[in-house]
Amino acid sequence: MKLEEKDTPKISIIVSTYNSEEWLKKVLWGFNCQIFKSFEVVVADDGSGPKTRELLESMSKEVFYKIVHVWQEDEGFQKSRILNKAVVACSADYIIMTDGDCIPREDFVEVHYINKEQGYFISGGYYMLPMNISKLISLKDIEQQNCFKIQWLKEQGVPKTFKNNKLTATGFISKLLNTFTPTNASWNGHNSSGWKKDIVNVNGFDERMQYGGQDRELGERLFNFGIKSKQLRYSAVCVHLDHKRGYKTPESIAKNQSIRKETRNQKLVWSHHGITK
Repeated sequence: MKLEEKDTPKISIIVSTYNSEEWLKKVLWGFNCQIFKSFEVVVADDGSGPKTRELLESMSKEVFYKIVHVWQEDEGFQKSRILNKAVVACSADYIIMTDGDCIPREDFVEVHYINKEQGYFISGGYYMLPMNISKLISLKDIEQQNCFKIQWLKEQGVPKTFKNNKLTATGFISKLLNTFTPTNASWNGHNSSGWKKDIVNVNGFDERMQYGGQDRELGERLFNFGIKSKQLRYSAVCVHLDHKRGYKTPESIAKNQSIRKETRNQKLVWSHHGITK
């Protein structure tokens, strides 16, 4: 085996971020605690200032995996564009996409890796945390996986709800919940994975789309292309840190809905506003 082959990671993980160093640091620590270790992290940075670059430079020295920083000028919310650049930068055949505010559980990458299958993409879920607990989570809590333990979260004031099953379900129960969950197995930007060739074959994200459903639209084109999806909401687990969504506007939502409608009605596979222009 050639050295380059051995060194090529089996998985590329795209983590999107924008001026959110406190949250991004926690996410990168989460990836440093993974059981499965053959991966790189490609940070898709939609125009953050120098603090993010400085964080990534210092974290690169502390984590076991390679960090690739893909950055573009700040021109407002252009996540679709930076994600396409990040897809091109991925060196593995298989890509997990998540956000810089989602801490992965220690088996997160492993679950995506062992469930990957040709002709499919994987749709995972998340467990939303309130702001006080998001801020409270320390490096030690990530290393000890406290932020995924329902007892610890209850001690911090998390209420008892059905959603807690996302953290407590294992084995047969998680398989059962994955099968019977009422939500669609859509492409979710915070927790999905698929083959790089499939994403490239539909030309990636539609760069006309800003906040609101641009990830779902990619999934809809993958469906039109003949790719099926697997639901792993209760197995591929991450906790979602709280934040404001200042870039969410009625205009961007309306525009995106009309693009998605066209994709569905015309069974579109290719976006003319994607990776290849």
